[in-house]
Amino acid sequence: MDKKIVIPGDYLSDDVKNANDGTYVEDGKVFAAVYGLASLKNNIKVVPLSGRYIPKRGDIVVATISEVTHSNWIADIRSPYDGLLHISEFPKRIDNDDMAKHLNVGESVMALVKDVDPIMKVELTLNDRRLGRIDEGRIIEVTPSKVPRMIGRSGSMITLLKNNTNCNVFVGQNGRIWITGNEKDMDFAEKAIAKIENESHVSGLTERITSFLKKEKGENFEEPGYEPEIKEEIETGEEEGKIKDTPADEETVKEDKSGILDELLGDEE
Repeated sequence: MDKKIVIPGDYLSDDVKNANDGTYVEDGKVFAAVYGLASLKNNIKVVPLSGRYIPKRGDIVVATISEVTHSNWIADIRSPYDGLLHISEFPKRIDNDDMAKHLNVGESVMALVKDVDPIMKVELTLNDRRLGRIDEGRIIEVTPSKVPRMIGRSGSMITLLKNNTNCNVFVGQNGRIWITGNEKDMDFAEKAIAKIENESHVSGLTERITSFLKKEKGENFEEPGYEPEIKEEIETGEEEGKIKDTPADEETVKEDKSGILDELLGDEE
């Protein structure tokens, strides 16, 4: 079996050239650095089952400003490490004295992790058309390790939520979710998100959430029962596609039958 649950210090492989996230190399061997789900196929990596978000270059996150300095905004990104947003990474030229007028403590932004250096200095940027200040809607938080299940195979769960709640939904890689819509629809979306988080370990999640959404909307749909045994799904699940956000007007996706480990570990191809 090429996937298993590991704890820090567990031996994974001698193939040090393929060591990836969640691992460390010592004496020519690869070991687990965190408690999580290990993938031993192609890239050797461990996806944490718990703990705070560890930023990676290229992640899009929902960051909340915690301090304004002379040339940087310091942001809480739900990580042991602060995010630093330099004034030059703001989408328009502004004076240092005016920084708080454009982005102040307590305000949130969608930001891109531009770089993470070896000592975990996390640099953020807003220089992308997808990014900017969040001025409406709600921000809710889920466990960062549940993000892949929140997104689903190739954005399947996000599409399901958008199509059934009339809300726009964006899931940051740091476990903050930004939703917009009217108050009633956002209540509905928040309730569905809580159900996804609480039942992310249960097989048949997409079918279960589809049933919940339709039942809440008054449509007839028989809710499936809980699967008492998850081990078989863990051992035989299919590969999950790439994690991405998808437009609200796409067709509701087909049932996601991928295995739980594969959904958390991502695309191996």
